Formats: sequence, C-alpha cells, structure tokens
Amino acid sequence: MTSIVVLGSTNMDLVAYVARAPARGETVTGREFRTVPGGKGANQAVAAARAGAEVSMIGAVGTDDFGVRLRAALDGAGVDTDLLRTAEGPSGTAHIVVDDEGGNAIVVIPGANGAVTALTHGDEALIGNADALLLQLELPLSVVTEGARTARRLGVRTILTPAPAKPLPPELVAATDLLVPNEHEAAALTGVTDPYAAAEALLRVVPEVVITLGARGSLYASREAPPVTVSAPRVTAVDTTAAGDTFVGALAVALGEGRPVPGALAWASVAAALSVQRPGASTSMPYRSEIDMETNSRMDAL
Repeated sequence: MTSIVVLGSTNMDLVAYVARAPARGETVTGREFRTVPGGKGANQAVAAARAGAEVSMIGAVGTDDFGVRLRAALDGAGVDTDLLRTAEGPSGTAHIVVDDEGGNAIVVIPGANGAVTALTHGDEALIGNADALLLQLELPLSVVTEGARTARRLGVRTILTPAPAKPLPPELVAATDLLVPNEHEAAALTGVTDPYAAAEALLRVVPEVVITLGARGSLYASREAPPVTVSAPRVTAVDTTAAGDTFVGALAVALGEGRPVPGALAWASVAAALSVQRPGASTSMPYRSEIDMETNSRMDAL
C-alpha cells in the first residue's frame, strides 16, 4: 500500500451557498450554510486515504470545538493523526462563498496552522518512511520548505500544490519533485497565461509539472518527455471547493502505485469530477471503489 505523509493545514470551512457571490459593498441572501472540515492539507489527506493510501497528517488544530471536530474527521477517514499537534487558541477557518455554478471565493484565517513552524524528530522519521510527502502553502513557508528539504534528503518524493499562490522560496522549489498548480497559480508563478508556456517555464526549476485546467482536464510536462494532456469527465458541478485537493490526493496514490502518467491523470480526474458533483470539501471526496467504478464505466462506454 502506498504510504503518504501530508504536511499541511486543517481548517473548518464555513460555507455559504448563494445564487451569485456579492459584489464589493453588496449584501445578498444565501440559501444554506454549512460547517465542513477542510483545509488544503486535511483535504489532500482525506482524498488520498479514501483513494486507497496509508496516510499520516502533520499539522495543528486549535483548542476550540472546531479542533475536536477536525481531528475526529481525519480519524474517521482513516488518517493517522498521532503527530497532529494541538495549539492553544482557535483552529484555522476558511470562509467560503459558493455560487449556483459551483464557483467559489475563499478567505482563509490560519489560526492554529500558524503554530506549525518547525518539524520534530518524529515528523522527520514519519516522512522518511513514506513514499511521498504532500505540501501546500497554508502553513508558514519556513516549515513547508523544511519539509521539502527533509523529504529530499531522505529520498522521499515531494508533491507541492502552490496554493494559495505566492512567491516560492528558491530552497522550496529546489526540493520539489512534482509541482501541481492550477492554471491561475501557474500564471501567477510564471507571468504567462498559456498553460503550455507556463509549464515550459516551470520546468526550468522543477523536474515535473501537472497543471490542472478545471473542466478542460490537466496537462503533464516533464524534462524527459513530451507534454501529455488528459481531458476531464463532463459533469455538472455543484461545488468545486475540493476539486484540486481531490485531484492531488488521488494523483499521489496513482503515481505511488506505479501507474503510467496518462492513466494516473485520468484516474485523478475522475476522482475530482466525482467530488464537484457533491457539496462540501472533505465530505465530497470519493472512495476508491467509486473512482474505480466510474473509471471502468467510462472505459466501457468508449
């Protein structure tokens, strides 16, 4: 079984569902409000666990009720939380508006995530025994960089989601094996909007890149082979909040199992497509049996 460690955030998602997002200074009436366990790190951990990996989480929750619920949600998904810290004060929160087209706007308040500033010896040992380390940018950049450098030193593959988009420290980039931005993050990192040109620019600093293209699928590029594009299943989106994290978690599992890149991308795309048809973040993520069933049915239809 593929072993994955996630060094990342845990947030409680406070989600308001509206017909359309309000403009600046405008008030709109929503139709529903939910609190859903999330955070990019926790989301990727749940996605990978449901996709069939053995997953451990390094991060922090607060001493509030949200912290209790966040830990319980990870435990319930089968994620090992032995090294998930509890930091004095509030847990991280994400304030999300989801419109009728499934689009979203998000404000993240780090809370306890900001307390994760360095790795412990236990964290390093856990990373050293994994097949891959998943990273995002909702923890302090110093510890994300330390995690990547530790994984590189120990021979563990690093997969970085550069979100929320911000300039990346050279030390972090140098220790990244696979970079997985969406097309907007890729443009922010490179200054070019064409995904192929952005991928080419990113390959100057990392060996492999996957750029997710939303409903258009994904683009894989490496220094060793021509680019590969895989289309996404056509579905009606209800909530796209967890699509990227579902894709990354499932992709890490597929690559860890040795699947060829096109098949790994297609399998991860099916997982993401299943997630956007359901509301919420971690609650929308599919199980391996669902991904396999949908993948097989699509192959049979060809």
